[in-house]
Amino acid sequence: MKTNNKINHIIFWACAISILGFAACKKYANPPAVYEELKPQVGGQRKVLVISIDGVTGSEIKAIAPPKISELQKTGKFSFEVIKSGIGNDVSSWVTMATGVSYGKHSIGTDNFERLRDPNGDDHAEIKSYRNVFDYITQYKATKTAIVTPWTNLRNYLRNADFSPVVSSDLGVKDSAVNILNTQANVGAVMINFRDAETAGANGGYIATNDNYKNAIIKTDEYVGNIITALKARKNYASEDWLVIVTTNHGGSNTNPQPGFLIASNQKFKQEEVKKRGFNTPLFNSTGIGAQVFNDNGLYDAGATKDFTVQMQAKFNTENYYVGFLSKSTIISGSTQTGWMWFQTDSKKWNVSFGGANNGSGIGRQEVNAGGIVFDGAWHTLTMTVKYVNATTRTVTLYTDGTQNQTINISAHKSLSTPEKLTLGYKQFSGGTGLSFQGADLAYFNTALDAATVKANVALKDITKHPNYANLIGYWQNNEGTDAYLGNKAPGGYDMSLYGPFTWKAMGTDAPPSVTPDADASGKSIALTPATVSANMLYWMNIKILADFGIDGNPFLNQFEIEFLK
Repeated sequence: MKTNNKINHIIFWACAISILGFAACKKYANPPAVYEELKPQVGGQRKVLVISIDGVTGSEIKAIAPPKISELQKTGKFSFEVIKSGIGNDVSSWVTMATGVSYGKHSIGTDNFERLRDPNGDDHAEIKSYRNVFDYITQYKATKTAIVTPWTNLRNYLRNADFSPVVSSDLGVKDSAVNILNTQANVGAVMINFRDAETAGANGGYIATNDNYKNAIIKTDEYVGNIITALKARKNYASEDWLVIVTTNHGGSNTNPQPGFLIASNQKFKQEEVKKRGFNTPLFNSTGIGAQVFNDNGLYDAGATKDFTVQMQAKFNTENYYVGFLSKSTIISGSTQTGWMWFQTDSKKWNVSFGGANNGSGIGRQEVNAGGIVFDGAWHTLTMTVKYVNATTRTVTLYTDGTQNQTINISAHKSLSTPEKLTLGYKQFSGGTGLSFQGADLAYFNTALDAATVKANVALKDITKHPNYANLIGYWQNNEGTDAYLGNKAPGGYDMSLYGPFTWKAMGTDAPPSVTPDADASGKSIALTPATVSANMLYWMNIKILADFGIDGNPFLNQFEIEFLK
């Protein structure tokens, strides 16, 4: 009988678990639960409070130094240089904060919080959804969650929270947050959203000298103080171990987002500013890794009569033949090509190929031999200028480290226009493979620079000092060190999105001549984005971040465990 009872008991629970698993799969394809603790839990039950003050720029909150937030900074790891995501508006930044996934993956950026397109521009690609942090928390921990925001669409997006009071103002947010902390003993993850500062900045600017903006931040700081007071007054506070994150979805306006800030505070933390140090750039070492401008609205189209200049710092780790590494071109198959492509050739030199096959040129592609040796493991500056003179003359000139190599006439190719994307990384050249390089300071001017200007500015460290800065329509430093995009720092133009299994390689002081890296070795090199919020929420609550989650955020607090795990 005992054996039969045991078998029946096992069958009962197996069935129950199967039923629960089937129900869960209706919404998400969840991986199996993993209740593995990252480290022995010390000092009480781990809980997290996140407060986002939307629209607050890192530099301006540093200048204003509101008292309650500054007090949290004394027991915090903090940054005033949180990098905005590739599309950094209100919606996309909040989705990135809530999922730990960059915009390059989730591609949500419209007010209804729905994904409308594949981030790589493939309208037929499978739509992949990413779970928000509350879903992981309630799967792995027996605790309650809460979202308090005056923004209806955000509240609907995070509707799986256990508590989501309907409020219409920042004052209502403060009151409801205090009430939840006062009355809900089992709440363990709370996200709070204040919106007034972003609204105030629209009248006078998102700068500390704008009284509207400054006063809104000071008032919100007062609310933060009220919430922290309520947190510490909780009946079981002594047996709880709260991580308090005060941050922003982005700095500045919804339409022109700027870098933000983040303070992660706990009573055991030593005060320390974290920031990216040294030089960091993506490693392009696979046929599937690259960066592209997915829609340039014709800005980088070479056309038939346009003048332009493209320049890049590059460091090649291997020498391979006939592999494209920078292009706005179709793939090259034999003599057929439309557009332009930089590629590796023999004798450690780089070449450029041009073609107008799709635009009626009637001739095969044409190569320009740069003549400069670059495949030697060192950093070099590669420059290409294209100048239209008349219907029979359009010249291309190549430079290596500012030295002019060769000039040829490519007018016979007619138009170089192509719908192909401006691409940094592998492009097929007659089947060639094998590529490993870093690129930096990629610049695109809408004019053909003359030889003297190229030579004089080959190692320019401040692009704003370039004599043709007004002609700069694309400038990608490739030094973010995190996330899936390369920010465009030109007066106009577009960001690049990274794709494939890329990694950011920390180069330290091994930087191109145009870059002066922060060589301060006194601290760790940590680059933060909005995705770090949920990554550290999961880390703090001892929820193992599995590869299936797709999280890009850096759970950087794991680098300081010596302070709070003893």
